[in-house]
Amino acid sequence: MEIKERWTGEVLWEGCVREGLIAAARSGADLSRAYLSGADLSGALGVNPNLVTPLLLMFDQPGEIRAYKLVNSSFEGPFRGGIAYEVGKFYDVPNADTNSSSECGAGINLATLDWCMREWIKGYRILVAEFTAADIAAIPTATDGKFRVRRCKIVAEKDLVEIGLIENWNES
Repeated sequence: MEIKERWTGEVLWEGCVREGLIAAARSGADLSRAYLSGADLSGALGVNPNLVTPLLLMFDQPGEIRAYKLVNSSFEGPFRGGIAYEVGKFYDVPNADTNSSSECGAGINLATLDWCMREWIKGYRILVAEFTAADIAAIPTATDGKFRVRRCKIVAEKDLVEIGLIENWNES
């Protein structure tokens, strides 16, 4: 891996990804626009999550917050399954993983709409979930849009035609 100067393309550092990210963070590099999904930053010191995790704004929201839940054709989470979600029902996972260094963990994994649309494949659905700031279990540092809550209510299903994923419901 190489870390290059943004404007000149000069190679500033070269080596393995993990050490490069740690070196960049320690040197004060601005990683706010870096795509760090899946990066192991556990050894990095001085990383300010507020500079690389815009979703932290949810902790300051009063009242109900809405986000999205990607589900498969059985209305279960597409990666681990388990809970079959239904519109109008509440869900609770009291032992949700609260570690913000963990990108994926126990809990109800929700996301931004763009994240769900990038991960969507034929047969999947996108649900709308409602929760409060107190329900948030973890917002992973430098997340690409996914986070976990302890509890939420599924309040609707997104219209896949309306958001441009499919042209008509026969395609879903």
